[in-house]
Amino acid sequence: MRSSARRPACVVGLGVIVCLLSAAPAPAASIKGAVIYAGPAPEKKMIPINIDQYVCGKSREAEDLVLGANRGIRWAVVSVQPPPGNKWEPSTKPVQMDQQGCVYAPRVVIVPVGGSVEFLNSDPLLHNLHSVSTENPTFNRTQPKGRTIPVIFKKAETVRVDCDLHTWMRAWVVATDHPFIAVTGPAGEFAIDNVPPGKYTLKIWQETLGTVSREVTIGDKDTTGVTVEMGKK
Repeated sequence: MRSSARRPACVVGLGVIVCLLSAAPAPAASIKGAVIYAGPAPEKKMIPINIDQYVCGKSREAEDLVLGANRGIRWAVVSVQPPPGNKWEPSTKPVQMDQQGCVYAPRVVIVPVGGSVEFLNSDPLLHNLHSVSTENPTFNRTQPKGRTIPVIFKKAETVRVDCDLHTWMRAWVVATDHPFIAVTGPAGEFAIDNVPPGKYTLKIWQETLGTVSREVTIGDKDTTGVTVEMGKK
C-alpha cells in the first residue's frame, strides 16, 4: 500500500518538474568584441570654422571617422539579425541627443521603433535640425538654446541629422525593431547582450567606411574577443 500510495505523488512531482523545465527561459549569452581600422590610421582632418567662433572655435577635428586606442573605430553600429520568434518590449524612455560646442553629443544614438529622440541645445546660439531619411518623415526645425524638440521614429531606418547653420555638424539616429544592436565605444568596443544560441550574421555599419559582415556562432556562454576590421587593408 505504501508503494502504490507514493506513485501518484511521484508522478505529480515529475509533472511539476517537467512544467518548470519547459517554462524556464532559453539560455542567452553576449557577443563582445571590437571594431578596428585595417591598416595604418589615416591622417586626422581639421575643419576650419568661420561662424560663431565664440562657441564653436576656429577649427575642429572631423568626426566622420574617429579612431581610438589600437585603431578602434568609434560610433560604428554593430547588430545581428533577430532570431525567429523574437519578442521585445523596449523602454519607453526617450533617448537624448544634445548639441554642445557645435557638435552633436552623442554622434550616434539607437532608438526603438515608435520611440522618440529628444534633441537638446545646450549652446548659447541658434541651431537647426535637418534630417535626411526615406522611411520616416523628414524634419527641418530651428532650435534656440534651451528648447527641447522631441521626434518620434516610426519605422526602422538609419536617419542622418545635419545642422544647416553649422555645416560640419552631423549625427545619426538608428531606429531599430530589435534589441540586438550596439554602438561602439571610444576604443571600438561593443557588447550585444541576451542573444539566444545559434549562428548569426554580425553586421557593422560606419558612416564613412560603409558596411561589413561576418558570421558568428553563439553558445550558452559569452562569445568574446570578436574582432572585425573595416577600411583599407
